[in-house]
Amino acid sequence: MRNTCRNVAKRMVAPGKGILAADESIGTMSTRLTKAGVEPTAENRRVYRELLSTAPGLVDGVSGIIFCDETLRQNFSDGRPFADAVHALGILPGIKVDTGAHPCPGLPGEKITEGLDGLAARLAEYAEMGAVFAKWRAVIAITDELPSETGIRAHAHALARYAAACQEAGIVPIVEPEVLMDGAHSLDRCAEVTARVQAAVLAELAAFSVDPAGMVLKPNMVIEGAEHPDRSTPAQVAQATVQVLRAAPDELAGVAFLSGGQPPERATANLAAMQEHRTPWPLTFSFDRALVDPALAAWAGDPGRVADGQAALAERVQANAGAVRGRPEMQPA
Repeated sequence: MRNTCRNVAKRMVAPGKGILAADESIGTMSTRLTKAGVEPTAENRRVYRELLSTAPGLVDGVSGIIFCDETLRQNFSDGRPFADAVHALGILPGIKVDTGAHPCPGLPGEKITEGLDGLAARLAEYAEMGAVFAKWRAVIAITDELPSETGIRAHAHALARYAAACQEAGIVPIVEPEVLMDGAHSLDRCAEVTARVQAAVLAELAAFSVDPAGMVLKPNMVIEGAEHPDRSTPAQVAQATVQVLRAAPDELAGVAFLSGGQPPERATANLAAMQEHRTPWPLTFSFDRALVDPALAAWAGDPGRVADGQAALAERVQANAGAVRGRPEMQPA
């Protein structure tokens, strides 16, 4: 299992490639479809995910696609299960295994991600269905008082238990501690919180004997809140982000950043600036909205505009894949 996870994790962060996050929950995806003028049915969700997965040339910039439970159980229009179909395209199929964030008892204003109950059995089923990696997202909000140390520890513990269960099942865990952009906090405040969160997560991963070479870290970029009056430059974001990441073990397979609601072009510019920093692990992308929002807008549920949606996705994938190509030889700074 150890070698299997290491080999898959290495493929996930292959040079010049990122991971497409198409794992929105049924509720989230339905809301996005409705806003785009598309009826939020299971079939339209399936059609949209197939549109993304079959974009011409996608494999040139994407190593894997994360799906939700509904999609992994659906089929392409030709009858092939999603996992089999994308694998045939040279793309690794992944699965979101958490069941969402919910208010945490005893911690007012904070949420905890759930889904550990029955996880081992679900991972075994997903592996049989063809998934080779998984994702668990922890969401951490910033205020003047939050997050609490207890809240951070709760998220770190859950992420570590999830990651250990994945590796025991022969599935690569994507570990996603997301410090949210919501709010008016500064870049420095984000850096402080992100450093605390990542330190707690790394400590718990080590305590549960999670192999860093068999996992991918999916953190937020260190960036000011969406309501902050000033915008940091890509160089400032990159410097602060990489500085926080220095605590990660050299053996880590790689870092695949989430976009966190940034405009697509800004997420790409920040990602490109990261490549100026030498690190012992690749710095790539695992974007959701920054990749797929333009595709959804271009398609808008019209069967005659599938190619337009795929072209919009391809444009964003190519921009981000280009941003991570040609980075300096990886080595500790």
